[in-house]
Amino acid sequence: MLEPFRAIIDGDEPPPPGSRAPDAEELSRALQVLLKAQVIYSSTPGIGRSFELARHYQPFFTDYFACLGYQMAVSHRDQMVSLTLPIDAARHDIVSERLRKDETLVLLALRLAYEEGVRDHRISTDGIVEITTDDLVESIRTAARSDPPDEARLIETLRLFARRGGVRLGERDRAERVTPVMVLPGILVLASDGWLERIEAWANAADGAGDGGE
Repeated sequence: MLEPFRAIIDGDEPPPPGSRAPDAEELSRALQVLLKAQVIYSSTPGIGRSFELARHYQPFFTDYFACLGYQMAVSHRDQMVSLTLPIDAARHDIVSERLRKDETLVLLALRLAYEEGVRDHRISTDGIVEITTDDLVESIRTAARSDPPDEARLIETLRLFARRGGVRLGERDRAERVTPVMVLPGILVLASDGWLERIEAWANAADGAGDGGE
């Protein structure tokens, strides 16, 4: 991968239209940003040219992350670049982490909120579904039949998923004690179909054990 890396920073590969070729630090940063975040957008703050470079030099980024077992995807509609792993691959991304029960419930509620937004045509042209923390709390209570985390813990968990490109938080309404939540297309990466299948299998196994295996 050193030769393609060098070709980009030396300008042997055409730079992005109307822009210059990245230097070694910029290109390395873009790789690190995507690996850490897993999902980035053209509007993601604080990432410099990472989105632009990942999209423009997609063949290089694709090959680089393939060496790590990831599949890179560029969604021009959502202005999103994401990394995924095959369902049967060893995982070291966010869904492989030992998420706490409340974090798992919040992630499930976010995925459900996104699906409902798409179904009810409440999705924006940017692929965003807008909800509130109250909506998440209600979803956890009704759909998951579980006690939701308190407000502080919920915001902490949402910030975790925000760093991974799954959501964006708005300004808290102090009077109503509610925070707007923009569920981004990246939630389909963080809470993938494969992850949902594993959660369902685990829940069914737990239910079977509780019933004595009957």
